[in-house]
Amino acid sequence: MEFSESLEFGHADRKKIYEHVERHGAVDPDAVQGHLGIDPSGFRHHVAILKRDGRLDEVDGKLRVTIDAGAEEEYVSADLEFHIRPARQEDLSGIVGAIRQVAEERTYIEAESVADEIDHEETLLRHNELESRMFFVATVDDEVVGWVHLHAPELEKLSHTAELTVGVLEGYRGHGIGSHLLARGLEWAGSNDFEKVYQSVPSTNEEAIEFLEENDWKTEAVREDHYKLGGRYVDEVMMAVEL
Repeated sequence: MEFSESLEFGHADRKKIYEHVERHGAVDPDAVQGHLGIDPSGFRHHVAILKRDGRLDEVDGKLRVTIDAGAEEEYVSADLEFHIRPARQEDLSGIVGAIRQVAEERTYIEAESVADEIDHEETLLRHNELESRMFFVATVDDEVVGWVHLHAPELEKLSHTAELTVGVLEGYRGHGIGSHLLARGLEWAGSNDFEKVYQSVPSTNEEAIEFLEENDWKTEAVREDHYKLGGRYVDEVMMAVEL
């Protein structure tokens, strides 16, 4: 299922099942059936239809929202082998940890708010009538060492735009991981009909600004004294790239 598809279910119970799974990320089918109080035969029928229509998958015994985001890719750089793949619910704690570490090092305000949100919701990927949220991760030995995140409100006037954050743990920089993550995120955004991707960073995060400029991002605006960091005011640099 692509994020650009409209959400229509044809039956109220089918919609309830999808919304419960979407809200919780990965759920045992029996737990969903019991929570919603749908009779077992009807529940199995609706789940079968949701699977047929590409709305839900069952992986490792749990129902999950189906998201068409491509396959895992393997890269080798110097003495490092890493993989980039669509994130799954089980990556939540690894992603939160990586974002918090990078945000603390580089004063990445927008990324820090993303970590707070997914940690609070305990759900990684979202696709509902209000918003869409997608993550890709970079892993080394199955551990999350970087991420790219895209978030889009399901509002008609903003449906062509998505917000992006991207980061790599300090010990794994210099191997092209960040560039590969950014490219994967933008490729996904383009395939889902987004026209512009944007993000904002403090002006003190010179490394992030330089990285984005090297990848053809442009500064659209600067909001003076927007942040207050360590007792002093810092400008917000608003950047974007057209797809």
